[in-house]
Amino acid sequence: MKTQVKALVVGGGAVGTSIAYHLAKAGWDDVMLLERDELTSGSTWHAAGLLPLFNMSFATTHIHKYSVDFYKSLEAETGLNAGFAVVGNLRMAQTQDRMDEFMLYASTAETCDVPYVWMTPDQIKAKWPLINTDDLKGALYHHTDGYINPADVTQAMAKGARQRGVEIVRKWQADAFHWNGTHWEVTCTKMVEKGGNLVPSEEQITITAEHVVTASGNHAQTTAKKLGIKIPAIPVEHQFIVMDQDPALVKFRAEGHVEHPVIRDADAQSYVREERGGWILGVYEKNAPAVFEYGVPDSFRADLFPLDLERIEDQYMAMIHRIPSCEDSGLKDDFNGPICYTPDGNPLVGPAPGLRNMWLAEGFSFGITAAGGTGYYLAQMMVHGEAEIDMASLDPKRYGNWMTTEFAARKNEECYDHVYILHHPDEERPACRPLRTSPAYDRQAARGAQFGFVNGWERPNYYAPAGFNDHDARSFRRGGWWQYAVEEAKAIREGVGLIDATAFTKHRITGPGATAFLDWFTTNKLPRVGRINLTYALTAHGTTRTEYTIVRNGENDYYLVSAGAWTAYDQDYLFKAIEDKEPTFGRINAQDVTTQWGVFAIAGPKSRDVLAAVIKDADPATALSNKRFPWLSAQKIELGMCPVNAIRVAYTGELGWELHHPIEMQNYLFDLLEKAGAPHGMKLVGARAQNWLRQEKSYRAFGNELGRDATPLEADLPRFVDLSKDFHGKEAMLAKGIRSKCVTLLIDGPADADPWGREALYDGDTRVGRLTSGGYSVAFGKSIGMGYVKPEMAAVGTQLQVKMLDQLWPAVIVEDSPYDPQNAVIRQDG
Repeated sequence: MKTQVKALVVGGGAVGTSIAYHLAKAGWDDVMLLERDELTSGSTWHAAGLLPLFNMSFATTHIHKYSVDFYKSLEAETGLNAGFAVVGNLRMAQTQDRMDEFMLYASTAETCDVPYVWMTPDQIKAKWPLINTDDLKGALYHHTDGYINPADVTQAMAKGARQRGVEIVRKWQADAFHWNGTHWEVTCTKMVEKGGNLVPSEEQITITAEHVVTASGNHAQTTAKKLGIKIPAIPVEHQFIVMDQDPALVKFRAEGHVEHPVIRDADAQSYVREERGGWILGVYEKNAPAVFEYGVPDSFRADLFPLDLERIEDQYMAMIHRIPSCEDSGLKDDFNGPICYTPDGNPLVGPAPGLRNMWLAEGFSFGITAAGGTGYYLAQMMVHGEAEIDMASLDPKRYGNWMTTEFAARKNEECYDHVYILHHPDEERPACRPLRTSPAYDRQAARGAQFGFVNGWERPNYYAPAGFNDHDARSFRRGGWWQYAVEEAKAIREGVGLIDATAFTKHRITGPGATAFLDWFTTNKLPRVGRINLTYALTAHGTTRTEYTIVRNGENDYYLVSAGAWTAYDQDYLFKAIEDKEPTFGRINAQDVTTQWGVFAIAGPKSRDVLAAVIKDADPATALSNKRFPWLSAQKIELGMCPVNAIRVAYTGELGWELHHPIEMQNYLFDLLEKAGAPHGMKLVGARAQNWLRQEKSYRAFGNELGRDATPLEADLPRFVDLSKDFHGKEAMLAKGIRSKCVTLLIDGPADADPWGREALYDGDTRVGRLTSGGYSVAFGKSIGMGYVKPEMAAVGTQLQVKMLDQLWPAVIVEDSPYDPQNAVIRQDG
């Protein structure tokens, strides 16, 4: 057994073995996998083994597709049959809303080269007569996936890993992790059988590893404590039952018919597949409890919980309705085991927060489906420094230190019972809310705010009349909220609106080394004192890691504003870079001040008039003029009794200011602005209208147009890249060239729907790109979107089509910033 390795993988389930295999395949010849029990002894052994390609996440869809393709190749490489039954996956819809969901998903699938087929109820009945189709609208059929034997595929990957030089060690537990400055020292204990339990012995060794990956499954909470971090991966009970033979099914197969696909009845929260002449029923019911919130007991090994049939009675009856012939089949076996979840259902894959060379692969609710692709893309990140797709949506740092065990447990329960809930793009889930609120939350709620959930914060999405129900307003088309967002967008274009942007991430960087560091860390020229600049921090591969608005308050005093959804993600990268570069540039102080400052954005042609009524200045009439307060500058002003760091910039593209204020004075400032705005018809405005307005200005958004799969030059932002200076990632950025280009499109779409930013773009029958944002333009009276196309298709005036609701709709590429391209409106004087 080695005691010094390049990489140590902790966890011998499907995910861990895949990571070890792919690290070795990527060229690392000194990899060890450590398993505290036996391979597959965690959730892998009782997983149903389904391989669904269906997923709304761009990154996760790529992961699942890789897995499905990879598993088909394993037998040729290892000689072990992974038990892959390519029977397909039939996802049925009982309602038009469900079909709309499938159509939105299908366009996303096309962007990832995932094949699918539409089926009518009559086609389903003709092919699989045992299925009752009387109440179906249709179905989406993935003919290339199916199910696999979890133990077999894990053992096949383990054999492939061994063939590539990986050492796999069982019955050893990683008990402690210590970073010595260059390597991890992992204290490991030999585990022994005692009375049916697995207990630690007195035998210990220390393994030194340059990199460590944790793929600890149900033990994620124990892993988190050992590492001193938070990991919101907690298991939830998942039940499925195996039924005795169904004579009708036995007869159907005896007549030479092929095996049924995995049958997914989403509106009944269940899936069904064949199993030796009978059926397996798996469910995602309500009230399934989270378990092991504080760690897995030593007595729990390859064990299960008692079946709770009452909890799944509705799904059982729905199965009988869908496959009537199974009614007289008895119960053969049952499984109720822990399956790990995260609050949003996506796994946690990537660097651990605050730690060096520590990688997480935790929280897999569809672990068998994701195992192959996770190993592939995580190995790319570890070996090459970046994956070929943007993995930020799966990054463990998408949850900050505000996250608690209670939050994770309750949200994971919610996520479980939402597996088959309609996943509207405007979906907002209610569990654990409100949690993080700005002081003005109650005032906004009283005025009809319908809140969204952003990094734990409550942020107004839009404002509606009393009694309005946001849940009922959701749709895959233009929901009931759409009209209110239109009114809010018009208010900013024609009058004045007030937006709560408190959730923005805010950091203060000071010290003798601050200027030299930020000049190296970001792409644009640093602003002069009292001015601001938009800029980017790049990855080592030259792609966009973070977008910043930098306000320079003093010679070595900077205020950095970035996306509210990415606070911990941005902070981890920023703080690690400071730690690395401080010896070079000198002392640098970095402080997260996100919760110290509230932010109101006021915008619109009348915004100057509102502020002039409350600003305290010797000459209020000129205090906000271009001469005294020019565009892209920052000043400390007083609004009534509230000191404000005002920034003349507006994400909506109108005349406006961001008003950064002490959080404890927010309610005072809200009341002051509301009163001053009343004579001018000022409207409270939410994030959805703002999102539409920023697309009219072609303002890129991080996590949409900006990310680790494109450079700022590919995002068509050369004005924010100063090629005359050296900055981190510059050479890699230039070496990449322009592989694709970001464009803005106006779309003549359906009368009742707008794009959501997940749709495929076509030139005739050829797919040439995808949307990354979408919505409605009040300025042009039609749908709008932003996205990436092949460079040769990016010219203004190019006619393309957008795939929406399973149809192609005409779209045209327009000039950047189609609304006010000369920025005359935003620069207007007073």
